Amino acid sequence: MSFKITIKSTNHNFIANNDEILLSASIDAGLNIPYGCRNGACGACKATVLFGQVDLGKFQSSALSEQEIKSGKILLCCATAHSDLTIDCREASAISGIAPRILPARVQKMDKISHDVMVIYLKLPSNERLQFVSGQYIEFLLKDGKRRAFSLANAPHNDEFLELHLRLVPGGQFTQYVFNEMQEKAILRIEGPYGSFYLREESDKPIIFVAGGTGFAPIKGIVEHMMHQRNQRNMKLYWGVKSLEDLYMKELPSKWSDMNENFDFVPVLSDPRESDQWTGRTGYVHHAVLEDYNDLSPYQVYCCGAPEMVHAAHESFMKLGLPEDEFFSDAFTYANPLPKNAQVSL
Repeated sequence: MSFKITIKSTNHNFIANNDEILLSASIDAGLNIPYGCRNGACGACKATVLFGQVDLGKFQSSALSEQEIKSGKILLCCATAHSDLTIDCREASAISGIAPRILPARVQKMDKISHDVMVIYLKLPSNERLQFVSGQYIEFLLKDGKRRAFSLANAPHNDEFLELHLRLVPGGQFTQYVFNEMQEKAILRIEGPYGSFYLREESDKPIIFVAGGTGFAPIKGIVEHMMHQRNQRNMKLYWGVKSLEDLYMKELPSKWSDMNENFDFVPVLSDPRESDQWTGRTGYVHHAVLEDYNDLSPYQVYCCGAPEMVHAAHESFMKLGLPEDEFFSDAFTYANPLPKNAQVSL
């Protein structure tokens, strides 16, 4: 059985089967609804059911509260329809016409730039280019049907290679393979682009970027796109990591700051080592923002990192007046650890 889903604000509609995730159905229909993790962790695809019945599916409580459920909120990346629906949600315009594609990709270069971060560069076939907007992500398609998602760290104007920043996850199936076995020239299958974490170019508001760990990757793409376009909006990047060695590309945002008077960089260490001799900011990265601002109503925030950080930032920034629709996020989640002696199927 299939159902008609209508978006009230635009009167756009799409068809979803009764066992089909609503977000997947909207993507297949060519609609661009904001989303991030696609697994119920970040809350970016939150919508309100105005009419009809749904199954909420499985999600993390930090992304959708009991109070929100009572008010009709759902996560489109988890929910399925049990009837025709009318929903209220945002639609993203900048990615209109960019449909995900499955493509082969060759590992052109691997660069281990810190103890637990590998930068890999993917080369598509000579007659192919991936159309995307800065901040989106791609997924690796594994032979066992599993997927692994990573943000694109390059901007569209620099698309000879697709740049990805992979952090080694203890017990992580795919990243363990990348760090320990994968070789340059390996051929992988990817699908993308996905995601609605991208610059809202219609706004002229100053921007606060908040990155945790490799959450720096999509923000790098956005900043490089803005600088390429000579965008004059004021930008401030807060990049939070554990210790100094985790700032795996600290020279780059420092260079941006030196070359652009409208860009400022604030590194934040949550647990600096004595050998770091760190005299800069410490603590949680979103706390550094709270220390620097008492009113966030004039700003846009782009936040990327672990779900706990993204959720805490969202909650605390709203209390300082940040408008709900000016907070854009991409929450990184990790797959289950690789069982002992298990093999990776690529």
